[in-house]
Amino acid sequence: MDAGLLAVLSDTERLLVAETEPAALDALDEDEVVALHTRVRRARTKYVGQYRRSAAARVPQQGGRGLARPKNTRARQKAEVMEEALARVSRRLALLADEAAEQLKAERLEMAQTARSGTGPDAAQAGTSSPARSVSSGRTGDRALRSPASEKRRADTRAAGARRQAKRDAR
Repeated sequence: MDAGLLAVLSDTERLLVAETEPAALDALDEDEVVALHTRVRRARTKYVGQYRRSAAARVPQQGGRGLARPKNTRARQKAEVMEEALARVSRRLALLADEAAEQLKAERLEMAQTARSGTGPDAAQAGTSSPARSVSSGRTGDRALRSPASEKRRADTRAAGARRQAKRDAR
């Protein structure tokens, strides 16, 4: 990364960017990379928002977006650094997710072949249950107790209730 861009960052911001270097990312597992991705994404969103708000506030004073742009270089540079860091973490996360998907696929194929041939520990159950049940043991997808879809439905229901209550209270 360009030393000039790193110079605009504070110490904590520099540490966050240092965590996104390839050597540091190689030491992390998938869950840790997901957590880092969230932190970097939040930082990127913060600096992009600050850049846009300050640029928009300067437009009436300067007389145009082009004239307001040079005054906002530091915020733009911070946003650029965080964007590059997010790109590095996203690439690593995609790579780890692909590896995990391949590994899961191989495990499922192996379990299905074992169940079909009747040689594995699930061989006694293979004839009594459906193949889908023997391959996946827990709830997955929309049937999971805590899936993103169910969390969204719960939040939507709570928000609707809050809106109804606020409407009643306003009377």
